[in-house]
Amino acid sequence: MAAVASLAPAVYIIGAGPGDPELLTLKAHRILTAADVVLYADSLIPPEMLREVRPDAELIGTSHQTLEAVVPLMGDRVRAGKVVVRLHSGDLTLYSAIHEQMLQLAAAGIPFELIPGISVFQAAAARLGAELTIPDLVQTIILTRITGQASAVPPREALRSLAAHQASLCLYLAARHVEKAQGELLEHYPPETPVAICFHIGWPDERIWVVPLEDMAATSRRENLIRTTMYLISPALGAGEARSRLYHPDHRHLFRPEG
Repeated sequence: MAAVASLAPAVYIIGAGPGDPELLTLKAHRILTAADVVLYADSLIPPEMLREVRPDAELIGTSHQTLEAVVPLMGDRVRAGKVVVRLHSGDLTLYSAIHEQMLQLAAAGIPFELIPGISVFQAAAARLGAELTIPDLVQTIILTRITGQASAVPPREALRSLAAHQASLCLYLAARHVEKAQGELLEHYPPETPVAICFHIGWPDERIWVVPLEDMAATSRRENLIRTTMYLISPALGAGEARSRLYHPDHRHLFRPEG
């Protein structure tokens, strides 16, 4: 109970990561297991993530709720002296819809704190045994999405313009529009560029297919992928032997001077 006593009544907005409970940060796990109330996106959070929540905690799924219902509910619980967790899938900095929640919590005078989570692109790269920045090949990572029903991408950030960099590109929320995405990517990436199609990373039913870019749409349709899928397009996935200068014996720096 010491962990509970150390937490002030507030809303703790936690990034759950891609789905593997062991990828929660230590801080996220400590707060989640001490919470009085947990509001979670039940369509995106696997049940395994809630296994260590207190037996007496109030669990509230929010997949069917609107912001106008969720924010007052959180406020009422905090005013009653409760520790409230708002558990979001993935990484809070990406497509998490927390901006509007924070504005409303602040306007209502409800204290809150953000606890970041691992992003799916990081977990996917680890599963693939890949580094997405390879010396002399690619040194930039782009995180983006394609325009969908819930949100429009500004024209200046169109996928075809980002593809011109031929960087390691992590494409979120695009499975329903995969043909369009593939067409725009092929305007700049070679058709043989490796693509990792990553479904439910960190979940028990996780799947990854690595295919040439020209097969990205066909593979997605064959596997009936329409959601919870990220596409990782990168020349790094097909990289051969390469080495940075950082640990090269000929490279000298402050901590490894010559001689």
